[in-house]
Amino acid sequence: MKSEPSSFSIDDLMRKKTTLWDGVRNYQARNFMTSEMKVGDEVLFYHSNADPPAAVGVMMVSGAAEPDPTQFDSKDSHHDPKATPGRPIWFGVRVKFKSKFAREVSLPEMRTQKGLQKMVLLQKGSRLSVQPVTETEFKLVCELGSKKPPASD
Repeated sequence: MKSEPSSFSIDDLMRKKTTLWDGVRNYQARNFMTSEMKVGDEVLFYHSNADPPAAVGVMMVSGAAEPDPTQFDSKDSHHDPKATPGRPIWFGVRVKFKSKFAREVSLPEMRTQKGLQKMVLLQKGSRLSVQPVTETEFKLVCELGSKKPPASD
C-alpha cells in the first residue's frame, strides 16, 4: 500500500498505531481492499513520491473494508458527490502498525533483485496505490529491510 510520506508516513502510523486506509479513488485498488485483503494480512508500507520511493515497513489489516468517510465530506479533497451513505462507492481497510524496517528498500534496489522481477510495483505503468504482492516478494522485501544497505559505489 502506497502513501506519500508528506501526507501519511510510516512514522505517522507508528504514532497513531491504527488508521483507516482512506482516500483511495481507483476501482481496482478499492477492489483489492474489499475482495482480496483479509483481517490479519500483512502489508508492505511503501512511500511513494519520495526521494527515492521505498518500502519502509509492515502493517497489518486489522479491520475489514468499510465505507471511506472522506467520500461524503464535501470539504475533503477525496469527496465524491456521487457517493451517499446509503450507496457508498469507496472503501478502505483498517490497518495497524507492525514494524518499521531497519532501512528503506528503495525502488531502484528492488529493481536489482532477482526474486522481484515480476512484482506488480516494478512493472511499467504500474501506479495503483494498493497492489498485490506475492508471499515470496513480501518475504524478500522484508528481509532486505532488515539488513544493512548495500555498499554504494
